[in-house]
Amino acid sequence: MAVVAFDYSLWVARYPEFSGVAQPLAQMYFTEATLYLNNTDSSIVCDGAPGGERAMLLNMLTAHIAAMNSGPNGQPASQLVGRIATATEGSVSVGTQNDYPPGTVQWYQTTKYGAAFWAATAKYRTMHYVVSPGRPMDPYWPWMGS
Repeated sequence: MAVVAFDYSLWVARYPEFSGVAQPLAQMYFTEATLYLNNTDSSIVCDGAPGGERAMLLNMLTAHIAAMNSGPNGQPASQLVGRIATATEGSVSVGTQNDYPPGTVQWYQTTKYGAAFWAATAKYRTMHYVVSPGRPMDPYWPWMGS
């Protein structure tokens, strides 16, 4: 296993709508993405090879964070915080709801990149049963010599 390094040219090739995001800023977004997905040898996503699964997931998260902070295609990022809960057309009215912490499904689903990340990581959000070592049932163990 290995730590994934951010490759700006590959990220922009996959997400050309963020070509206006400068490389140092994109690197900071990538670093922020590692707060949500472990990028160490202890990560639950084992494939840390360049172009591997962890690299793809971190790039999705980087795009999610870029969309929330810089906006795609040179457009400014939305100033709305949370998901749109209500909308009207006459006299234009928009209501948002933000009652969720970062890292929850609603936070990821604020962008298409986050929604893709959430769907791709479903297999990692299931229970992992770990069998514990058996307990000796001998009442004299380990006090009785062998």
